Amino acid sequence: MVDTAQRSSLDHVLQAGLEDRDRRAIRRRLHPLDGGIGPRVTIDGRSVIQLCSNDYLGLAAHPAVRRAAADAALEHGAGAGSARLIVGTSTAHAALERDIAALKQTEAAVVLSSGYHANTGVLPILAGPEDVIFSDELNHASLIDGCRLSRAAVRIYRHADAGHLERLLREAESFRRRLMVSETVFGMDGDLAPLADLVAIAQRHDAWIVVDEAHATGVFGRSGGGLVSQLGLTDAVDVQIGTLSKALGSLGGYVAGSAALVDWVINAARTFIYTTALPPAAVAAARAAIAVLAAEPERRDRVWSHATWLRERLTEIGFRLGPSRSPILPVLVGHADRAVRLSEALLARGVLVPAIRPPTVPDGTARLRVAPMATHTENDLAAAVDAFAAAGRETGHLR
Repeated sequence: MVDTAQRSSLDHVLQAGLEDRDRRAIRRRLHPLDGGIGPRVTIDGRSVIQLCSNDYLGLAAHPAVRRAAADAALEHGAGAGSARLIVGTSTAHAALERDIAALKQTEAAVVLSSGYHANTGVLPILAGPEDVIFSDELNHASLIDGCRLSRAAVRIYRHADAGHLERLLREAESFRRRLMVSETVFGMDGDLAPLADLVAIAQRHDAWIVVDEAHATGVFGRSGGGLVSQLGLTDAVDVQIGTLSKALGSLGGYVAGSAALVDWVINAARTFIYTTALPPAAVAAARAAIAVLAAEPERRDRVWSHATWLRERLTEIGFRLGPSRSPILPVLVGHADRAVRLSEALLARGVLVPAIRPPTVPDGTARLRVAPMATHTENDLAAAVDAFAAAGRETGHLR
């Protein structure tokens, strides 16, 4: 029998929380698409230019990737049916892990259900109550949660500030182990971690370094191997974590490094052990996407060219952009309410770029996160800039 009074009390508390989020202009709502992702998407029957996804190379809709996913589902079924350690590991999973290790130039790799699972699963098996983790203040929520789950002491260093990190390390000599954790490309700002400095600091202080290559994989490096590969630091980075769901257009996360690291993940990471394996379609799509990285390097060139052009045009018309060094372009607005109004004005003009607000970004730094795709046309981008100019004038962002 449902206790209606208890449910009423719960709903009352939750509704009050939602109303508070409304007042602060940070309440989220879903906006379902009428179809799949691409440079244009359909919302409520209306085609609009989308400039906000993580499908940087347009591989989610690549014919070879779609065909691989469809063939795998038809041949092997819709789901894996089990956890990896029971009967959920197929030869396709093993082949994908070899492909990732080759892409990342590491000894081994292991695939998990998502990048979030990778981060929240790996950090707790590398650090515990006797250890300390040093985490960049703008790290992704999954890294923050992984730090918390580890029960290690956590020291937050100022964003991309290697000097501050080293000072904190000097004050933490008494801990058993010390881990440094950072994204390599920061997803909301598009800037880069000072990776060479972090590696040097780790070596000086006998610390382990764990990096999240979610937004770097596929986009950085000659073969799309990521920023670690591009800088020639593969042998100096202990753990590389990433995702198959951004530039690779599929689903899943990975951990890449030594064979011992991968074996430890398989044996100790709860997010690997106690969840169902990736479905055949996702595995096949990821493998096909990695093949496309090698076969079509021009996609990386195109997304970088689009990002450079957009940055120049948006700056010219008067918008303030963050110091990005990637295809992620943060158009900085400030207050959450102003970001929402600019986003709504853009959508009215046929351009989809949702507002990014606290707690995803710090208070006072709400923004529109612009992310072009390799598959956008020049006409798409020109129309988007025109829409930004008109929306900016309407909402008072531009004069």
